[in-house]
Amino acid sequence: MKIVCSSNMPYAMEAFRQFGEVVSKPGRAITAADARDADALMIRSTTRVSRALLEGSRVRFVGTATIGVDHMDVAWMDSAGIRWCSAPGCNANSVSEYVTAALLCIGGRRGIALEGRTLGVIGVGNVGSRVVKKAEALGMRVLMNDPPRQAAEGGCAFTGLEALLRESDAVTLHVPMEKQGLHPTWHMAGNDFFKAMKPGAIFLNAARGAVVDSPALLRAMDAGRLSAVVLDTWEHEPEFPLELLLRVDLGTPHIAGHSFEGKVMGTLMVYREFCRHLGVAPTWTPDALLPAPAVPELALDAAGRPDEDVLREAVRAVYDIERDDRDLRAGCPADGKARAEHFEGLRLKYWMRREFQYTRLNVAGGTERLAEKLARLGFAAGGSPS
Repeated sequence: MKIVCSSNMPYAMEAFRQFGEVVSKPGRAITAADARDADALMIRSTTRVSRALLEGSRVRFVGTATIGVDHMDVAWMDSAGIRWCSAPGCNANSVSEYVTAALLCIGGRRGIALEGRTLGVIGVGNVGSRVVKKAEALGMRVLMNDPPRQAAEGGCAFTGLEALLRESDAVTLHVPMEKQGLHPTWHMAGNDFFKAMKPGAIFLNAARGAVVDSPALLRAMDAGRLSAVVLDTWEHEPEFPLELLLRVDLGTPHIAGHSFEGKVMGTLMVYREFCRHLGVAPTWTPDALLPAPAVPELALDAAGRPDEDVLREAVRAVYDIERDDRDLRAGCPADGKARAEHFEGLRLKYWMRREFQYTRLNVAGGTERLAEKLARLGFAAGGSPS
């Protein structure tokens, strides 16, 4: 077999070489010529999969190591008899850690204590559910809005959008990008959305860029309705509005889900689905290949300090979200093409960000409640420093 893989899929060569020849190429560089004599494509979101790419090829399986499929024409693949899969939930923990880092960073900058504040989570699937748990670990009250889940599950766990916007001190989006259907999300965060938000609230989007109406967001910022804005996804990315980057508090290049573990899990999920497609038992795992984390252990002195300051220090030591913000701003000239290339380059060569679970904490002078918060955020617990 011949399998063409995106070079941005960690361990793709190791996972798929048991099946035959593996060709690795940058995702945007995969062409119809590459697909013509391939049996399978293993990609990420930078590869646009369509009839133009696959018609007349030998490809009978396409796996995307991402949670979304808006870069693939799945209807055409279905009609052509091409099996496909995605990797739902592969980077859910990564995004939840991104949101945690963003909230703690903004709270520190603005002198805002997160505990006791209300976070509105719109979209409570694989990602949003993790965000809810992390926010509760920070001591936040959480309101959840998810019309599809509410329709399917009923009950009183969910809050209407209007009430959520009115009551939330911070609002974070984790919805798919849908233009049609019962619950379209394209430009859901528009003029009416921002006018309905609690004055001085924080707004975060790490879902899809087009769920936010960028001019409407700028108008809300001009009107002083928002105290802070965090954007990881942008309309028309990688060519995004420079004016918006200059105005947001934290701007990052669509990397919320780019923890190393999140990307590796995407590869693993696609590998397992490919094995199912072939009718063979999966045998490969990446466990022995994972490198040592940059911060395997961290000593913290919590004596006499607010819990939130300790949480902020722990999170920043493992994931400094301001680094991603600085990197994006550093290479964004007025020329749109150069800006787009910089955006894509940061994603393609993203640094090896590890998740909280790979850092063991040794906390001196902390309370049991602090230890519980750190554990619920995902950190491994160590002993007291000697």
